[in-house]
Amino acid sequence: MALTAKRAAFFDVDNTLIRGSTIYFLGRGMYQRGYFTKKDISRFVVANLRFRLTGKENKEEIARFQKSATDFIGGHSVSDIEAIAQEIYDEFVSPAIWQGTIDIAQKHLSNNEEVWLVTAAPEDMAILIANRLGFTGALGSKAEIRDGSYTGAMSGALLHGKEKAVAVKDLALRVGLNLDDCYAYSDSNNDLPLLQCVGHPSAINPDAILGLRAMAEGWPIHDFRRARFMSRLISPVVARLGALATWLTPRGKRD
Repeated sequence: MALTAKRAAFFDVDNTLIRGSTIYFLGRGMYQRGYFTKKDISRFVVANLRFRLTGKENKEEIARFQKSATDFIGGHSVSDIEAIAQEIYDEFVSPAIWQGTIDIAQKHLSNNEEVWLVTAAPEDMAILIANRLGFTGALGSKAEIRDGSYTGAMSGALLHGKEKAVAVKDLALRVGLNLDDCYAYSDSNNDLPLLQCVGHPSAINPDAILGLRAMAEGWPIHDFRRARFMSRLISPVVARLGALATWLTPRGKRD
């Protein structure tokens, strides 16, 4: 009897799992701990914004962001960055997690399906997030390490766009996944190669282009931004109506 291939769900991280940028949180935490100056982090933030706003597979822009994303950890020991990353997870990443995305991931785990993060952020940080959330593992951009310290260079390509699909296909071959039975979730049109390499793509908090593509293809769309906004808008109104109803109710009926 043939064995059924394992199934997995692949999740982008920034704006899919968390509100904001993983690598920005890492840079912010390192700045607060005196690892570099305001000028350093400003240069990184500008590169990050330029990279995200282009929305295109621009090699020059990707190379610029790739360099900025590794420069600030260059020269620091792996053990020091790991310790800081644990603190940064608690301080910045954990409060920014979309609970709706966690619920989807937990449903996959309860169905005995693997859950992997796939991100352009440093793989070490992605693995930390996956471990803290009880996921199977993570794929990310690999920073070069020499003699226990980061060199500031990349080891391989930035895990962005088509590179995410390449990494997922390689993983599928290694661990025995049937991608036709697998799932993928992202917020970005740049992740179309990732979404299209599985049988069950979905959009979470999609940008405009991905939102249109998902509707055209009939892919599930989960928008936790709207749910959060409506909750913020409606909750105070409900609370006030409840208070008003209590105040208007005759005292005898309240008892």
